[in-house]
Amino acid sequence: MSRSSSGIVAGLTAAAVAVVGFLAFQASANVPKTLGKPSKASPSSSSSAPSAGSPAQKPKDPLALPADSGTGERVVYALAQRRVWLVDEKGRATHTFGVMPSTVSPDPGAYTVTSRSGSVTGSDGVRIEHVVRFATVDNVTIGFSAAVDGTLTSPDPTLKTGGVRMKVADGNAMWTFATVGSAVQVVP
Repeated sequence: MSRSSSGIVAGLTAAAVAVVGFLAFQASANVPKTLGKPSKASPSSSSSAPSAGSPAQKPKDPLALPADSGTGERVVYALAQRRVWLVDEKGRATHTFGVMPSTVSPDPGAYTVTSRSGSVTGSDGVRIEHVVRFATVDNVTIGFSAAVDGTLTSPDPTLKTGGVRMKVADGNAMWTFATVGSAVQVVP
Protein backbone atom coordinates (compact mmCIF):
# COMPACT_ATOMS: atom_id res chain seq x y z
CA MET A 1 0.00 0.00 0.00
CA SER A 2 2.88 2.39 0.68
CA ARG A 3 4.11 1.81 -2.85
CA SER A 4 0.86 3.00 -4.40
CA SER A 5 0.50 6.05 -2.13
CA SER A 6 4.00 7.26 -3.02
CA GLY A 7 3.09 6.93 -6.69
CA ILE A 8 -0.04 9.02 -6.11
CA VAL A 9 1.96 11.71 -4.31
CA ALA A 10 4.54 11.78 -7.12
CA GLY A 11 1.79 12.04 -9.73
CA LEU A 12 0.03 14.88 -7.90
CA THR A 13 3.35 16.75 -7.47
CA ALA A 14 4.15 16.42 -11.19
CA ALA A 15 0.66 17.64 -12.10
CA ALA A 16 0.99 20.65 -9.74
CA VAL A 17 4.37 21.60 -11.21
CA ALA A 18 2.93 21.35 -14.73
CA VAL A 19 -0.05 23.58 -13.83
CA VAL A 20 2.20 26.20 -12.19
CA GLY A 21 4.51 26.17 -15.21
CA PHE A 22 1.56 26.63 -17.59
CA LEU A 23 0.16 29.53 -15.52
CA ALA A 24 3.60 31.20 -15.39
CA PHE A 25 3.89 30.93 -19.17
CA GLN A 26 0.41 32.44 -19.59
CA ALA A 27 1.26 35.32 -17.26
CA SER A 28 4.55 36.11 -19.01
CA ALA A 29 2.86 36.07 -22.41
CA ASN A 30 0.42 38.77 -21.23
CA VAL A 31 2.88 41.18 -19.57
CA PRO A 32 2.56 44.72 -21.00
CA LYS A 33 5.67 45.85 -22.90
CA THR A 34 5.85 49.03 -20.79
CA LEU A 35 6.12 47.17 -17.46
CA GLY A 36 9.24 48.32 -15.63
CA LYS A 37 9.69 51.37 -17.85
CA PRO A 38 8.87 54.87 -16.57
CA SER A 39 5.41 55.90 -17.62
CA LYS A 40 4.93 59.11 -19.57
CA ALA A 41 2.39 61.56 -18.24
CA SER A 42 -0.65 61.80 -20.47
CA PRO A 43 -2.04 65.17 -21.53
CA SER A 44 -5.01 64.55 -19.23
CA SER A 45 -2.73 64.04 -16.24
CA SER A 46 -3.70 66.22 -13.29
CA SER A 47 -0.08 67.01 -12.44
CA SER A 48 2.02 69.10 -14.77
CA ALA A 49 5.18 68.75 -12.68
CA PRO A 50 7.96 66.71 -14.27
CA SER A 51 8.76 63.41 -12.66
CA ALA A 52 11.83 63.10 -10.43
CA GLY A 53 14.93 62.34 -12.43
CA SER A 54 13.54 63.75 -15.67
CA PRO A 55 15.78 66.14 -17.61
CA ALA A 56 13.52 69.08 -16.72
CA GLN A 57 14.07 68.64 -12.97
CA LYS A 58 17.43 68.00 -11.32
CA PRO A 59 17.43 66.10 -8.03
CA LYS A 60 17.99 68.43 -5.07
CA ASP A 61 21.60 68.62 -3.91
CA PRO A 62 21.64 67.54 -0.22
CA LEU A 63 24.66 69.79 0.35
CA ALA A 64 23.03 72.86 -1.20
CA LEU A 65 22.69 75.96 0.95
CA PRO A 66 19.19 76.00 2.52
CA ALA A 67 16.66 78.47 1.16
CA ASP A 68 15.79 81.40 3.43
CA SER A 69 19.15 81.22 5.19
CA GLY A 70 19.94 84.91 5.07
CA THR A 71 22.14 86.98 2.79
CA GLY A 72 25.75 88.09 2.67
CA GLU A 73 28.70 86.64 4.54
CA ARG A 74 27.48 84.32 7.30
CA VAL A 75 27.60 80.95 9.00
CA VAL A 76 24.46 78.88 8.32
CA TYR A 77 23.56 76.13 10.79
CA ALA A 78 20.73 73.77 9.72
CA LEU A 79 19.40 72.00 12.82
CA ALA A 80 17.58 69.12 11.10
CA GLN A 81 20.38 68.47 8.60
CA ARG A 82 23.09 68.70 11.29
CA ARG A 83 25.13 70.70 8.80
CA VAL A 84 26.99 74.02 8.68
CA TRP A 85 27.86 76.19 5.67
CA LEU A 86 30.41 79.01 5.59
CA VAL A 87 29.01 81.54 3.10
CA ASP A 88 31.03 84.31 1.47
CA GLU A 89 29.89 87.91 0.82
CA LYS A 90 28.51 86.89 -2.60
CA GLY A 91 26.24 84.29 -1.03
CA ARG A 92 28.29 81.27 -2.16
CA ALA A 93 28.99 78.40 0.23
CA THR A 94 32.77 78.06 0.45
CA HIS A 95 32.78 75.18 2.94
CA THR A 96 30.14 72.81 4.31
CA PHE A 97 30.38 70.03 6.86
CA GLY A 98 28.35 67.83 9.16
CA VAL A 99 28.20 68.52 12.89
CA MET A 100 27.10 66.77 16.08
CA PRO A 101 24.52 68.99 17.79
CA SER A 102 24.51 69.59 21.52
CA THR A 103 21.68 68.66 23.87
CA VAL A 104 20.50 72.30 23.90
CA SER A 105 19.89 73.97 20.54
CA PRO A 106 19.14 77.57 19.61
CA ASP A 107 15.85 78.54 18.02
CA PRO A 108 15.97 79.29 14.29
CA GLY A 109 16.91 82.92 13.68
CA ALA A 110 19.74 85.41 13.20
CA TYR A 111 22.62 85.51 15.69
CA THR A 112 26.06 87.10 15.96
CA VAL A 113 29.35 85.57 17.11
CA THR A 114 29.77 86.98 20.63
CA SER A 115 33.07 85.44 21.75
CA ARG A 116 35.78 82.94 20.82
CA SER A 117 38.28 80.80 22.70
CA GLY A 118 41.30 79.02 21.30
CA SER A 119 41.27 76.08 23.70
CA VAL A 120 39.12 75.29 26.76
CA THR A 121 37.39 72.41 28.51
CA GLY A 122 33.78 71.99 27.37
CA SER A 123 30.82 71.71 29.73
CA ASP A 124 30.98 67.95 29.13
CA GLY A 125 34.60 67.77 30.35
CA VAL A 126 36.10 67.29 26.87
CA ARG A 127 39.11 69.41 25.81
CA ILE A 128 37.94 71.52 22.85
CA GLU A 129 39.48 74.10 20.54
CA HIS A 130 38.38 76.85 18.18
CA VAL A 131 35.25 77.68 20.16
CA VAL A 132 32.94 80.15 18.38
CA ARG A 133 30.03 81.18 20.65
CA PHE A 134 26.87 82.77 19.25
CA ALA A 135 23.84 82.17 21.50
CA THR A 136 22.60 81.42 25.02
CA VAL A 137 19.54 79.26 25.72
CA ASP A 138 18.33 78.68 29.31
CA ASN A 139 21.73 79.77 30.69
CA VAL A 140 23.55 77.34 28.35
CA THR A 141 26.04 78.94 25.97
CA ILE A 142 25.79 77.64 22.40
CA GLY A 143 28.86 77.53 20.19
CA PHE A 144 30.76 75.61 17.55
CA SER A 145 33.87 73.68 18.62
CA ALA A 146 36.11 70.73 17.82
CA ALA A 147 37.31 68.13 20.32
CA VAL A 148 41.11 68.25 20.54
CA ASP A 149 41.25 64.44 20.30
CA GLY A 150 39.25 64.53 17.05
CA THR A 151 36.21 62.65 18.37
CA LEU A 152 32.72 63.50 17.20
CA THR A 153 30.53 61.60 19.64
CA SER A 154 26.92 62.12 20.66
CA PRO A 155 26.57 64.23 23.80
CA ASP A 156 25.34 62.71 27.06
CA PRO A 157 21.56 63.33 26.95
CA THR A 158 21.47 63.80 30.73
CA LEU A 159 23.72 66.90 30.51
CA LYS A 160 22.73 70.37 29.32
CA THR A 161 25.48 71.16 26.82
CA GLY A 162 25.76 73.77 24.09
CA GLY A 163 28.74 72.58 22.07
CA VAL A 164 28.01 71.98 18.39
CA ARG A 165 30.93 69.67 17.62
CA MET A 166 32.76 69.35 14.34
CA LYS A 167 35.89 67.66 13.04
CA VAL A 168 39.21 69.39 13.72
CA ALA A 169 39.72 70.49 10.07
CA ASP A 170 36.21 71.99 10.01
CA GLY A 171 36.91 73.69 13.35
CA ASN A 172 40.00 75.27 11.78
CA ALA A 173 37.89 76.58 8.86
CA MET A 174 35.24 77.93 11.27
CA TRP A 175 37.90 79.62 13.42
CA THR A 176 39.37 81.41 10.39
CA PHE A 177 35.95 82.40 9.01
CA ALA A 178 33.80 83.38 12.03
CA THR A 179 35.29 86.24 14.02
CA VAL A 180 33.49 88.20 16.75
CA GLY A 181 30.57 90.05 15.16
CA SER A 182 30.14 87.55 12.27
CA ALA A 183 26.57 86.63 11.34
CA VAL A 184 25.19 83.18 12.19
CA GLN A 185 21.86 82.12 10.70
CA VAL A 186 20.16 79.10 12.30
CA VAL A 187 17.51 77.37 10.19
CA PRO A 188 15.17 74.51 11.14
